[in-house]
Amino acid sequence: MSVRHSHPQTTEQKLLEHRDQAVYGSLKESIRFILDMLGENDDFVIRRFRLFHRYDAALLYISNLKDEEVISRDILKPLMIPYAHLDQPTQELSRLQDVITCDALYHSVIDWQRQLVSLVDSILRGRKVLLVDGLTEAASIGSRHVEKRSINQPETEQTVRGPREGFIEQLGTNISLLRYRLPTADFRVKMMEIGRLTKSKVAVCFIEGVANPELVDEVFDRLQAIQIDGILDTGYLEQFIEENHFSPFPQVQNSERPDKVVANLLEGRVAILADGSPFALIVPVVFSQFYQTTEDYSERFILSSFVRIARVVALVFSLIFPSLYVSVISFNPELIPTEFAVAVAGGRAGVPFPAVMEVLIMEVSMEVLREATVRLPQQVGGALSIVGVLVVGQAAVSAGFASPITVVVIALTTIGSFATPAYNVALALRLLRFPLVLLSGIFGLYGLMVGLIIIGNHMLSLRSYGVPYMTPIAPGNWQGMKDTVFRAPFWTMTKRPQHLQSSNQKRLGGLAFKLRQPPGNTLEPVKTGNQRWDDTDGISTPDHADASNRDSD
Repeated sequence: MSVRHSHPQTTEQKLLEHRDQAVYGSLKESIRFILDMLGENDDFVIRRFRLFHRYDAALLYISNLKDEEVISRDILKPLMIPYAHLDQPTQELSRLQDVITCDALYHSVIDWQRQLVSLVDSILRGRKVLLVDGLTEAASIGSRHVEKRSINQPETEQTVRGPREGFIEQLGTNISLLRYRLPTADFRVKMMEIGRLTKSKVAVCFIEGVANPELVDEVFDRLQAIQIDGILDTGYLEQFIEENHFSPFPQVQNSERPDKVVANLLEGRVAILADGSPFALIVPVVFSQFYQTTEDYSERFILSSFVRIARVVALVFSLIFPSLYVSVISFNPELIPTEFAVAVAGGRAGVPFPAVMEVLIMEVSMEVLREATVRLPQQVGGALSIVGVLVVGQAAVSAGFASPITVVVIALTTIGSFATPAYNVALALRLLRFPLVLLSGIFGLYGLMVGLIIIGNHMLSLRSYGVPYMTPIAPGNWQGMKDTVFRAPFWTMTKRPQHLQSSNQKRLGGLAFKLRQPPGNTLEPVKTGNQRWDDTDGISTPDHADASNRDSD
C-alpha cells in the first residue's frame, strides 16, 4: 500500500486560511499569531513599551526597512509621554484610539486595521504596526525607508537636447516625475497588486478625457489576468500583455524617460509602471515610434526630419546590407561596377570560405563581441571594444580569414544597428539578419526579396491593442503621416493620432493658426508702425524720437 506524503502548509496558505482572524484583545496573543505567520527572522523587531505610562503596547517592524530617527522622534517618543486627559477609567479604551491618532502621533500616514493578516502584510511592506493590550484594532504606520539611487540621466535613451531626468526603481518617485509634468486634474493613476509572493505595486497612468476608456479597460483586463509568483520588472508584464508572443518585433514600447511617457499620455496612450523597475510601458504602439526620439520635438522640424531620415537609412542598413552583399557577390556580380568588382575580387582572393559563410562567421563574432562588451565592467568594456574592432578585424583580414569588403559591410551594419534608438527593435533586426543572409546565400536576390516580403507581411499582420502595427502608413492616414519619417511643424498637427481613437481629438488651440500668417516686425528700424495681425497693442510709433521722449516723460 502506497503512502501519500502531504506537503507542508506554506505561510501564504496559512494567511489565506486565517484571513478573517481579527486582532486579539490580548497583546500576547496577537504577537504570538504574527510570530507564527512570519516565522524566524532576525530582522523582525518587537519593541515593547508602556503607552502613556499606562498600557502595555508593542511596536512591530522590519529593522532593514526602518528609519531609526523617524521611529524614535515621531512614534515612540510621543507615545511614551504621559497623557493627562485620560483620567476616566471607563472611557480610556474607547478614547485611546482617537487620542493616538489625533493627539499623540506626529506621523501623517496611520491606518487602523482589524485583521491580523493585514497587519502581517503591512509589516512585510515596511510599515510599523502598533499593538495595544485591550484594543481590538492595531495601527499601521506608513514609515517605510528604503535606500534609493538619485535621479540621473537615462542610460539607454541619450539625447543632446531635452530633459535629463530618468525613472528610478521607486514607484512613488516615478509617479511624482509624471505629476510634476502633468499638473492637471485629469491625470489618473490607478494602482493594483500583481505577484503572489512579491506583491508588486503596478500603476496604470492615463489622462481622462484623452485616453479612450475602452483602451484603459483592456489594459486593466490584461493586467488583472496575470497570475505569477513575482514581478521584478515591467518586462515581465510586457510578455503577458502583448498580442503576438512569437514575433521578434515589440508590440509594447518601454522607456525610462518621464518626458517621453508624458508625451505619449498627451496623445491618448496608457503608461504602465511597476515598483522596482525604472522602465515604463506604453501602449498601444506602432512601428514608427521606435525610430523617433524626444529630441525630434525639441529641435525644429527641418532638422528633426533630416535626422529621422538618417535613422531610417541606418535601420535599412542594419537589416539588409549583409544579405544584399552576399546575394550580389554570390549570384549577381555583374551588378557591381567593373573597377569595384576587380577590387572586391582581389580582396577575396585568399579567403577560403564562400561569401555567405564568411558573413555568417563575422556576424556571429560581432554578436559575441557585442554581448561581451555589454556584460563586462565599464572600465574593461571600452578597452575590449577597441581591441575587438581594431586588432581582431585587422588580424582576420591579414590572415585571410575575411576580406576587407566584408569587414566594411559588417562594420556599417553594426553602426546602423547602434543608430536605432529602441534597443528591442535593434535586437529584432539583428535577429532577422541571419535568416535573410541564409536566403540570400541560397537564392540570391530572389531569396532576399522573399525574406523582405515575409517580414513586411508579418509586420502588416501585427496589432497592438487592435491598432495596426504599420499605422499610419498602412492603413494610410494623412494626419498621422505628418509625424512618421518626416515631422511636420507643430502648428500643422492639430489633432491627436486618429488610430488611438481619443475621446478628445483636438490638441491645438485655434489661436495657434495665427502663426501661419506673416509676422509683424514691430521693432524693425526701417519700417516703423508695424501691426501684428489685427491687434492694436504694441504698435511702434513712426517717430522713434517721440517714443523715447514719451518714455522719458
